[in-house]
Amino acid sequence: MRVLVTGGNAGIGYFAAEQLASAGAEVVIGSRDPVKAQAAIGSILSRVPGAKVGHVRLDLADLGSLEPDAGVLDAVLCNAGVALDAPPRRETADGHELMFGTNHLGHFALIARLLPVLAPAARIVTTGSFAAKSARLDFADLQSERDYQPKRAYERSKLAQMLFALELDRRLRAAGARQVSVLAHPGGALDSLTPSRPPVHTRTTGAWLRGLPARLVLHGKDAGARPAVRAVLDPDVEGGRLWGPRVFGLRGRPRLEQRWANLTDDAAAARLWTESVALTGVEPLAWRRPGG
Repeated sequence: MRVLVTGGNAGIGYFAAEQLASAGAEVVIGSRDPVKAQAAIGSILSRVPGAKVGHVRLDLADLGSLEPDAGVLDAVLCNAGVALDAPPRRETADGHELMFGTNHLGHFALIARLLPVLAPAARIVTTGSFAAKSARLDFADLQSERDYQPKRAYERSKLAQMLFALELDRRLRAAGARQVSVLAHPGGALDSLTPSRPPVHTRTTGAWLRGLPARLVLHGKDAGARPAVRAVLDPDVEGGRLWGPRVFGLRGRPRLEQRWANLTDDAAAARLWTESVALTGVEPLAWRRPGG
């Protein structure tokens, strides 16, 4: 199995890449920073002797650059993301609000370009966020131009990413495709509960001690990667399903979850697809239309 992991050089993406390599998958780390990607590759190789892991340059904030030469892929893990916690509002190279443009539109455009060359039964797994559970899209202000609140903008960007994954699976089914689109989320994943992987991540003893009380309800990014890894590898995983941590959706082993209320709005997902086509200039599955 050959898997592209976007943002596989750090955080949850790194641990997903390490776990996939440990399971025997060939991993391609998608990252805009080759130095960080090589550091992640070195860390994986030091823990998984004989691992097959490489790098392809990928900048989701620059839609014009999304032509990765990753070869034939059996799975894509859409994991990379940006989270800002303070103003000012920032934009991508294409003029889109940075979080919406990177987290959602970047992956939308990437998948549009990869779908024609994915393996016939490929799996597309999207890493959402528990933070999106109470979010609502504002189609009159999708990119937070009128009212920019970083936390809310992030939550909406992740909700958009998750709705796209569900709409993609519906359209794949309608097209008679064998490829599937699956959702996962990491629950509550903290750096202080994450094991060290220098130079990718270093946890001090003090940080570990300070994070111990949170272990009752949260976990580290290594555990947070497991629902996505399960969604990539488990042969029984079905499209359009949501995988998350077992304990209150915040920590623990992966399990199937019911879709959150805001993930059941098929009309919003279809409208978001149309808006995303207009914003990116590309459309996933357009090549499958008769005469297309």
